[in-house]
Amino acid sequence: MTISAKPLAGWRVLVPRGGRWGDTVAATLRGHGAVPVIAPLINFASTDDAQSLANALYDLQDGQYEWLVVTSATTVDVLMSQSVVVPPTTKIAAVGETTAAALAVAGYPVEFIPENDNSARGLVKEWPEANTGRVLIPQSDIAEPTLVSGLAELGLNVQYVSAYRTVGVPIAEHVAADVASGRIGAVLVTSGSVARQVAAQLSPLPAGTIVACIGPRTAFDARAAGLVVDVIAESRTADALVDALVEFVLGRGAEAETEGVNR
Repeated sequence: MTISAKPLAGWRVLVPRGGRWGDTVAATLRGHGAVPVIAPLINFASTDDAQSLANALYDLQDGQYEWLVVTSATTVDVLMSQSVVVPPTTKIAAVGETTAAALAVAGYPVEFIPENDNSARGLVKEWPEANTGRVLIPQSDIAEPTLVSGLAELGLNVQYVSAYRTVGVPIAEHVAADVASGRIGAVLVTSGSVARQVAAQLSPLPAGTIVACIGPRTAFDARAAGLVVDVIAESRTADALVDALVEFVLGRGAEAETEGVNR
């Protein structure tokens, strides 16, 4: 089999997030020969409970928490916008490598990242310390309770606060038309929120459209939203997601060549 240097040549891939993440993924896709279509399906807005957030961040800076748990780069943006200084007595846990990288860029040192499963479930399972102390978890208003309830079950004194709202973004009509016509060959799904927007705005997807999810949890959420999942990245990173799509496409090409030989 001859493998093209550009395994995604001819593929148009929907990238459902903009900003730095979307630009980075788009560049990676272009490197594999694909044509990225950046069409943000979710955005973030200020929390509806600004006072509770302000109170929690005041207590955080006052050293009243032993741990700060951060689950997204958006939370990092909130911390930076509020000029939050995390005291050295408070340790920071990140749900995964991407969030840890965002924290590092912002100047927040990370004490703990789960090694085997970059997810809320993995963080709970690998929690590193004795089950005592206060923990602050600023998250999206629609975050699932997995992390909060899981750490509470370990005996920790957990406080959740809404740091921001996740809102759906209507997709451009021409992009929706391209998806419906099958011109877009693959859709990247990066979270349960994105999965629900894909299902709400773009379903039913054409039979040949590939749905690629950024990890097992996102794949679970995508299936729950009614999507058929074709590709699951093993880790929750942008590179792993694109690599998984490339591997799938190459594997499908190999199968097609084998079928042609056997006919």
